[in-house]
Amino acid sequence: MADGDPLPMFENLFTFESLITFLILTALETVLGFDNLLYISIEAKKVDPAREAYVRRTGIILAIGLRIVLLFVVLKLIDMFQAPLWEAHTSFFTAAVSGHSLIVLFGGVFLIYTAIKEIFHMIGAPHAEDNAVRAARRSVASALTMILIMNIVFSFDTVLSAVALTHNFIVMAAAIVVSGVLMVVMANTVSNFLKKNRMYEVLGLFVLLLVGYMLMSEGGHLAHLSFFGYAIEPMAKSTFYFVLVTLIIVEIIQGRYQKRILAEQERSNH
Repeated sequence: MADGDPLPMFENLFTFESLITFLILTALETVLGFDNLLYISIEAKKVDPAREAYVRRTGIILAIGLRIVLLFVVLKLIDMFQAPLWEAHTSFFTAAVSGHSLIVLFGGVFLIYTAIKEIFHMIGAPHAEDNAVRAARRSVASALTMILIMNIVFSFDTVLSAVALTHNFIVMAAAIVVSGVLMVVMANTVSNFLKKNRMYEVLGLFVLLLVGYMLMSEGGHLAHLSFFGYAIEPMAKSTFYFVLVTLIIVEIIQGRYQKRILAEQERSNH
């Protein structure tokens, strides 16, 4: 492939190893794409409700197309993304910032900002929240632009994860397309679930906040940032999933406990 010969993409395509790699990649892309799906759902809520489904669907299609384009670019220019663009070495601060680290750091900062902003809107006064929602209504083009920008961040990490498993472009592209189709199916399910269970919107925003922290720690690690001799370490994926599962369990138990309290209050009032 590096020599411009297309045969390496096909020579081991129909093998058991390629099938296993395809299945692993599809599962990986689907799992890693969930935070992307969550962000797309939040952005889609900011447009006219009649256009919400269109924005979600188009956002996912953009994500699929962008991942395939980015996959091709990364395979060709992966060394350029990893090479340091700027370095600093002082007694209290060191860094070796690459293109990859900048993209991940930007994504982390933006997700944290988005999550905190939405949380503050959510806990505002009811009438102020209604006014804020009306004022914050975005055009379809504006929402899709924001989705496209954030897709670059999410896609970059998923593409690099794919490259770590295989260099076969066809296997990677097929896994991206299949995971994209699964995301389209999941998009309506996630949206309908959040509409019927609005209390879980808070959980979704804190998951987004957690993803932002994870991206910032990963970006700081990729940029080799250290302060006073203490290097920034990336949040382990196992830690992220453990915290995520804990948040979900706490939310479920709290929701059921709240229903029980309300039921007891109703009985005592009667």
